[in-house]
Amino acid sequence: MSEPDSPVIASRTRNRSKAWAAFSADPLSLAGLVIVVAIVGLAIFAPFVTPYPDHVGPTGDFTAMTAAPSGAFWFGTDMIGRDLFTRIIFGYRLSLIMAIVVLAIAVPIGVIVGLVAGYKGGWTDYILMRITDVFLAIPPLVLAMAIMGFLEPTLLNGMLAITAMWWPWYARLIYNVTRAEAQEGYVLAAETVGASTAHILFREILPNCWPSILTKMTLDVGFVILMASSLSFLGLGVQPPTPDLGSMVADGAKYMPDAWWLTVFPAIAILLVVLGFNLVGDGLREAFEAEG
Repeated sequence: MSEPDSPVIASRTRNRSKAWAAFSADPLSLAGLVIVVAIVGLAIFAPFVTPYPDHVGPTGDFTAMTAAPSGAFWFGTDMIGRDLFTRIIFGYRLSLIMAIVVLAIAVPIGVIVGLVAGYKGGWTDYILMRITDVFLAIPPLVLAMAIMGFLEPTLLNGMLAITAMWWPWYARLIYNVTRAEAQEGYVLAAETVGASTAHILFREILPNCWPSILTKMTLDVGFVILMASSLSFLGLGVQPPTPDLGSMVADGAKYMPDAWWLTVFPAIAILLVVLGFNLVGDGLREAFEAEG
């Protein structure tokens, strides 16, 4: 290890220690981390941790239809005898996949639009941000419903609909950050030495946007899952027999209050995943602020 690198590495280590100290100092952030790790772990190993993995399909145990929660069926069964706990865990897997795909597409689009508009200014700024404002002016759920009204209700189309309404939030966020960073000395120095626009955007400005991007992405995982569940609740998302949290809430509502578990447990599952990612997102915000 060379001597010039030692102070830099030491400084980064101190900053990371400060960030973790700020994150771990908040019990709610740690609770959110535990919730998220547990849900992600269950989703990844769903075929191995669920008691009835064959209940993911259209058939179940016809001798235990609408069975109340018990030792054999922890969350009870649905109208055709499928174990609800199993379907909720597989529903988590589907929801997390959808959130990852949506953000993997929406974030790069929004970030590039925000960087270009914020740095270039002029007509480029005006055109890109007015397009963004048009999308932001429409309520997200209404926009997704309108898109799904023209498409077949499938998992892929659901992801496309949610992606179409999600990228503008990142465009607006990165636009505001870029406008502020474009006036900083390091950007002016890069312009002075003749650095290309691509270099300035992606090597100079973008690294300073990462704390904002990562914090918002963490918060948005829960909100994307909530939006996907809302579409499924309305019958516009993933279709049966694929296990989906929103669909389970909608189907179970028909049998309230007699078969209360059909709605209550999927609703709690949605609440937990949204709460967990929100708490982690708040913790990350505090950690990045402490890191400086």
